[in-house]
Amino acid sequence: MSKAFVIAETENGARELCAGARKLADEVVLVTVGAPVAGAADKSFHIDVPAGNIADDAYVTVNKIYDAEGGDVVLGEQTLRALSLVGRLAAKLGAAAITGVSAVEGGVATSMYFGGTGVRQAKAAGDVSVYTFGAGVFDAAEATGTDAVEEAAFEAPENAVAKTGSEALPPSDVNLAGADAIVACGRGFGSEEDLQLARDLAAKLGAELACSRPLAEGVDWFPREAYVGVSGAVVSPKVYVAVGISGQMQHMVGCNGADVIVAVNKDKNAPVFKACDYGFVGDLKTVLPALTAAL
Repeated sequence: MSKAFVIAETENGARELCAGARKLADEVVLVTVGAPVAGAADKSFHIDVPAGNIADDAYVTVNKIYDAEGGDVVLGEQTLRALSLVGRLAAKLGAAAITGVSAVEGGVATSMYFGGTGVRQAKAAGDVSVYTFGAGVFDAAEATGTDAVEEAAFEAPENAVAKTGSEALPPSDVNLAGADAIVACGRGFGSEEDLQLARDLAAKLGAELACSRPLAEGVDWFPREAYVGVSGAVVSPKVYVAVGISGQMQHMVGCNGADVIVAVNKDKNAPVFKACDYGFVGDLKTVLPALTAAL
């Protein structure tokens, strides 16, 4: 009987990966370093990382759980801490991790490379396949499993990171993976106040609000979870409205799974118009209120 070993940081990520693991193995074991997750796997472990330590150092405990449980395939969530844990386990196993996977068929993984400009297919050469997945590849609603969660004691490594301080980030309720409609904002927005125009449109569409990388990591107008792109969220809604987004490849690989892409940009030569189904050339301050009123 085949077994999948899932490593996750967030609850939604854990459920998504466990749903995908069901398609790859007969039994699913889950390990989380965020909140405990019930009802997603056949066995579920939670590692409570002490306040004086960082989640990356939970690799000692993760590796011990793997030693006890085993696994023919490892699925990791593509977050910074989960990637660190997956990398440590892969090193222990002498395996190469295939990252940014969008699909696995017959043991062959499809993923992007060179910043999303190319697609490659790869197959694990060893006995254990190790993959990482971004958000939205699987349907979290399909996850099933036991409600029992076992607490695994955190064991610090010999050379643990010395945590000198931390700053709490504001909580985020962004759920791009489960959205049927998304309104994404880019650098075309001149001020944070202008984002209200996008919020009004999103409210009419029943859409989630997202952004391109500069608005999440440059001016901090959005939480990190709202960033769509090759190193952010990969989404596949029914409708994706890109507002003030130029349409560089690094962003478009994050949304090209949408059924319909609508673009709003004042530059008629913006690359986004070559990738969209419908495009509006005009100032977003004019176009967005008109769209919202029409809806």
